[in-house]
Amino acid sequence: MIRRLVIRDLALMDRAELELGPGFTVVTGETGAGKSVLLGALSLLAGHRVAKTVVRKGADECVVEAELEIGADARFASLLESLDLPACDDGLLLLKRSVHASKAGRISVNGGAATLVQLQQLGELWIDFHGPGEPQKLMRPETQLAMLDLHAGLGKALADYRAGWRRRLDLLRGAEEAAGAERLSEDEEAFLRSQLEKLGSLDLADEAIAKLERDHARSSRAQELGALLGQLDAGLGADGLGEVLPKLLKAAEDVARIDEEATGLRDRLHALAAEAEDIRADYARLARGLSEDDESAAELDAKMNLWLEFRRKYGPDAASVRAKRDAIGRRLLSQGDVEARVAKFRAEAAQVEKELRRQADALHAARAKAADKLAAAARKMLGALGFRKADLRIEVAAAELGPQGADAVRFLFCPNAGQDLLPLDQIASSGEAARVMLALKTVLAAVDRTPVLVFDEVDANVGGEIGAQVGRELAALGAGHQVFCVTHLPQVAALGHAHLVVTKTQDDRSTTVAIAPVHAKRKDRESELARMLGDRASKVALSHARELLASAEG
Repeated sequence: MIRRLVIRDLALMDRAELELGPGFTVVTGETGAGKSVLLGALSLLAGHRVAKTVVRKGADECVVEAELEIGADARFASLLESLDLPACDDGLLLLKRSVHASKAGRISVNGGAATLVQLQQLGELWIDFHGPGEPQKLMRPETQLAMLDLHAGLGKALADYRAGWRRRLDLLRGAEEAAGAERLSEDEEAFLRSQLEKLGSLDLADEAIAKLERDHARSSRAQELGALLGQLDAGLGADGLGEVLPKLLKAAEDVARIDEEATGLRDRLHALAAEAEDIRADYARLARGLSEDDESAAELDAKMNLWLEFRRKYGPDAASVRAKRDAIGRRLLSQGDVEARVAKFRAEAAQVEKELRRQADALHAARAKAADKLAAAARKMLGALGFRKADLRIEVAAAELGPQGADAVRFLFCPNAGQDLLPLDQIASSGEAARVMLALKTVLAAVDRTPVLVFDEVDANVGGEIGAQVGRELAALGAGHQVFCVTHLPQVAALGHAHLVVTKTQDDRSTTVAIAPVHAKRKDRESELARMLGDRASKVALSHARELLASAEG
């Protein structure tokens, strides 16, 4: 639930800070007072797109932030991890969003920067809006199917089915691409085979290419290298260090016999002599490697020229050339098995489709069973909302295999006795549709895990006893959800566990909106209910307000 909500410079509101609790919260105020500001703040946090005109005139930006208690709900932890957003601390989800009048806005989740899409994904978990346009959604087949599936508890089964559906589409797409792949002409195939043969004539391993480049460098500058190696051999051999070092070693031995402290120096000189001899031998080995014949040098040149050609055509390193070689090989291989690959894709797709039909049959059985239960519960709720002779049925008919299974779902409604059951969009008025939606939402609340429900004037077009019953149903929803309702009906407002009043103040230069709780002060709440009843100064209205509150509390 939302524990704390802060609104700053949104529309006509300069600042509001609300401490909110569980249960049913009603929001009231004069027509045009700005009750929608609260809904606007919540929609901002849910990730809805807004225009920059929501920023209060004269301010640079509007800011909305909220603390949500989510407890140990694993869905939030899983989603935050998948979105690479900071985890919740002590079961609190912290949301903040700003909209700037001239620059890009900012969004943060638990203190970390977030995107609008990420905020929308989180919003789908924690809040659900039911406004004046909501009943129109009920007319859509996809909404009716989603409601039925929610009541049937088919979330996991549907997720498995959709994964298989996507797999089938991928396989069919693969078959189509394989069948439509451009076939090579004889000349193109011959050219690619010649390229592959040429690429295969050279060892393209990283170590082999490094050795080739090193050997070629030595071969191409063999004369210069030979002269340098000769100088080194002379300097390290009999005419150089080989003549000097023995004399130095004898002198070191003599010094060590006279002064024991020089023993370590003598040993180091011996090590130097040994190392000098090893170095001379290694240089001599390099010099012997230069004695290749002209034929070997020509073969080395040919390999190097081939490598340079590959590198120029296919990439800067051996890995790039190997990748090109492998791609040519696959392209040639594909020429011989196009039909086989297409058949393989289609066979796999047929196997997946077989499993999908089995899953679709299971979904159909579960939907048919849930349809009777949901319709019966909704009929009972409709009776309480004034439709004493209304009928509601849910039809589950077979359809073509699709991403949701193989069912076509229709909600059939009859508001009065003696009339035919017809699809909702052909018979229900706006008021009737609103009450049907409320009935269904109330029934589904038992299985709906969305913690925050927002109702915007769902009690429109009803009044009297029916309005009171609408209020009681909304209050009942508050037992398992945090429910907000913007209402004009005093019968509904009296039933709120908490009551927020929106007021608008105007002078010659500005207009401001404020929102404040009145449920803690009995007289303030009675006054607001009396205003909704017609006149806050009327003793009759005040008496009626007290009766409404007493009845709600009883």
